[in-house]
Amino acid sequence: MTGAAGAVPGFTGAQDAPPGFEEAGNLRQKVRAAGMDPNYWYAVEEAHRIKPGTVVEVVFWKRSIALFRAADGSFHAMDNRCAHRQLKLSLGVVEGCRLVCAYHGWKYDKDGNLAETDHERIGKGFPNVRLRTYPVSVRYGLVWVFPGDPEQAEVRRIPEIPELEGPGRWACVPLSFTWSAHHSMVIDNVSDFTHAYLHRRYRPFVGAKLTRCETVGDDVHLAYDTQVGRGRISGLFVDRNRVDTNFMELCYQYPYQWSNTDDAIKHWLFVLPVDERTTRAFFLFYFKSLKIPLLPVHIPRFAMTTVLKISNRMLIGPLLAQDGFAVEAEQEGYEQHWNARPIEFNPVVRAFQNVTVRKWQEHLARENGRADAGD
Repeated sequence: MTGAAGAVPGFTGAQDAPPGFEEAGNLRQKVRAAGMDPNYWYAVEEAHRIKPGTVVEVVFWKRSIALFRAADGSFHAMDNRCAHRQLKLSLGVVEGCRLVCAYHGWKYDKDGNLAETDHERIGKGFPNVRLRTYPVSVRYGLVWVFPGDPEQAEVRRIPEIPELEGPGRWACVPLSFTWSAHHSMVIDNVSDFTHAYLHRRYRPFVGAKLTRCETVGDDVHLAYDTQVGRGRISGLFVDRNRVDTNFMELCYQYPYQWSNTDDAIKHWLFVLPVDERTTRAFFLFYFKSLKIPLLPVHIPRFAMTTVLKISNRMLIGPLLAQDGFAVEAEQEGYEQHWNARPIEFNPVVRAFQNVTVRKWQEHLARENGRADAGD
């Protein structure tokens, strides 16, 4: 077996490397090498983590982007490189509404134009330099970047979550993780309820029976008859006299994922594909209401955010950490045994993988078409 171009980084022996997308021999190998279509909005960071006057690096499928927050609080994104010596601009500083390279002090405005330098260009006029910029938006406590064709940014919108809008919005406190695993493993995990054993301590769902699995366009719709929130702690907060927690709808709405339990308990997952073995995952769990444990009284709306912050730290965070452990271990297993025969019992996983592979193939075809046209 010979190595393949585009194989997973970090392997020194070509024989040991999983194949690249074009060389993959089966669906599992293809999906584990696939990127994601850049013509969507991707969550890249929690907004509160980026203070005015700071810059961070975010990565979308091996593309480094400098995300900075100007002194006026506005967010901007551009290629993470100074046009002069190619240093990452995320190593620099923010001055007012400009991003400044750490090496020679070249200053870029929010539109990516070189606006000022601290030295003259000897014997010549000021250089005309412009870096690529990316549309940026802030919604639901997250910063979103559109890494694809900017003309598509108005067509492909950030998902609408009406429960998180307006004065009567539900309580929600985002959680984010960086996991050493391919994005498809994360998507497989969150909608495959056959892994209840992993969560036997917290029991977020038990006795799951798949009742629907249907691919409609780029979406995979599924449903489970399952007992949700039956853990010793989580079960105390759910008012089962008002909420039916025995049924859950889910959807892989490429490239996002969501779930709905009786229109009362919902969540979204937004993945940021970094490379073949790294993914950032942003979770939004939100609840219409929760009750005070052991009492038939609901937690006041003004206290819900505080309750969720505690829940994230004590319950939801540790629960998701178990998923992180699993997908990182799966990544290691795949890298060592990528040529093992695929065995999968849950049809939803194959459905997810088919959509991911098809969307990546469509993206590559568009890119090849532009290259052939000389764009």
